[in-house]
Amino acid sequence: RGLYFSKLFWVYFFFYRFQAFVYFASVFQAMSCGIHYLASVFMAVTPNFVCDIPGNVSRVLSYNSSGSSVEDIWTLWTSTENYIVVQLENGETWELNQCSRSKREVSSHLTYEYKGNKSEFSCSDGFLYDHTKWKSTIVTEWDLVCDREWLAKLIQPTFMLGVLIGAVIFGDIADRMGRRRVIWFTSAGQFVFGIAVAFTFDYYSFVVVRFLLAMVSSGYLVVAFVYVTEFVGTKARTWASMHVHAFFAVGVMVVALVGFLVRTWWVYQIFLSITTLPFVLCCWMLPETPFWLLSEARYEDAQKVIDIMARWNKVSTPCKISELCSVQQDHLGSGRTGDNDVSSTKKHNILDLFCNWPIARRTVTVWLVWFTGSLGYYVFSLSSVNLGGNEYLNLFLIGAVELPSYIIACIGMDKLGRRNTLIPFLLSSALICVLIMFIPQDFSILIILANMAGKFSIGVAFGLIYLYTAELYPTIVRSLAVGSGSMMCRVGSVVAPFCVYLRSVWIFMPLLLVGIMALLSGMLTIMLPETLGKPLTNTLMEATELGRNKESCSGKTPPAKIEMFGQETANTEK
Repeated sequence: RGLYFSKLFWVYFFFYRFQAFVYFASVFQAMSCGIHYLASVFMAVTPNFVCDIPGNVSRVLSYNSSGSSVEDIWTLWTSTENYIVVQLENGETWELNQCSRSKREVSSHLTYEYKGNKSEFSCSDGFLYDHTKWKSTIVTEWDLVCDREWLAKLIQPTFMLGVLIGAVIFGDIADRMGRRRVIWFTSAGQFVFGIAVAFTFDYYSFVVVRFLLAMVSSGYLVVAFVYVTEFVGTKARTWASMHVHAFFAVGVMVVALVGFLVRTWWVYQIFLSITTLPFVLCCWMLPETPFWLLSEARYEDAQKVIDIMARWNKVSTPCKISELCSVQQDHLGSGRTGDNDVSSTKKHNILDLFCNWPIARRTVTVWLVWFTGSLGYYVFSLSSVNLGGNEYLNLFLIGAVELPSYIIACIGMDKLGRRNTLIPFLLSSALICVLIMFIPQDFSILIILANMAGKFSIGVAFGLIYLYTAELYPTIVRSLAVGSGSMMCRVGSVVAPFCVYLRSVWIFMPLLLVGIMALLSGMLTIMLPETLGKPLTNTLMEATELGRNKESCSGKTPPAKIEMFGQETANTEK
């Protein structure tokens, strides 16, 4: 029913004033998702640190400098492998390392090199941190270093786990209770939990509140995507849905800006949370989508929304639900002529995506592209602060480069085709990962530009895989296919932080893994059929035959359109 209504409904409405208002109001809040997804980049920074000492310091020695306090040494301390020598007012001399400290038995002469006896002690008095860049982070707040370092490394993966769970829960609730209520709750939840994170009293409460924040942020992004696609006409739907992610990228840029201006983690978190407060105060004005109201047989409410749209768009003769229902009944009645039975609808499950070898191969490839896109997206984003130079500018540029990537993805999909756009950008991202390994570490500007190029390439691939997946599968399993691919995307986002931590094993290990996955995905994508200009398939048999017909897709056959409504609407997620 929804598909039939949509075809008639958008005869009257396309992307006029009302749709523009709803669209930009909804995607504005998507910035907060980008903000919270990458807020930990600066909030969980681990500055230089050494063990604290039991007493007042009178003199400090480093490998190549000296001073009267430890704070004087931080700017000159170039290697964490070097220790710091401090002399206390009581005459004791200590060697301070990051996770241990030693007391010299003989302290008559203060020198950096010492060959005498020393007594080893643990860091029972806490740690001294370098506050040159950040006055406070969650690492310095709760001493998440040394044997507690693993707790700091769990912050981003647990957040991404909340993203995964929130998308599943709120996606289902939105289908049951409506898009508007979920948008209300999740947008308010982002503000409330975002502020609450700043006032958590220990590490565990911090992780729990951040987990809840991840759930509502993910839920909003999923439901907002569906919400705007149900309001926007089919001709603008590809561009509109693609650029929801562009506002997510703007959120990443906001993180870089606020991180540069605010250097105390809880103040930083508050500023990030209030960025989208205007939407929280105004989101109650957004209406429910007519498609969801029609699916719930709430025809009068749907008619009210349509009338409001007509007034905003200055349409003198808005469509009437009663007329659409009458036309639909006549259409369905003529279609049933001669049929005495109503065929039962088979329920499909994940196994239908592996019903035969061509479909199974297609599914594995699509899942791999989803996983690789998410893995590459977050590896490039999270690693940007470790590239050298100004880490705030690095993250800002990594977010900014996404904006043109989505434009290129839209143009490439329509001009070159889905597969012909996806393959070169996957392979180019793999090539860029390899090239970065050969750039000398002293060439920081060149490394940053190469990482931006890698993020751009993976952004194009990541941006178009949703629509391509929807076109590769028949109607009966299309929502299932996109939903399962989206789940693989979230698995990639959970794995990405651990991948970044492999820099401690080898500095290029994250890039190597992303490059291998991108190369494998690009090679397998060659075997996928092109869908540009091909009609959507309805059965698994038709989907299996897709691509075997070598007719050119240019010319008479118009490009396929995805009607996103009801079961045809699939949730996508960063």
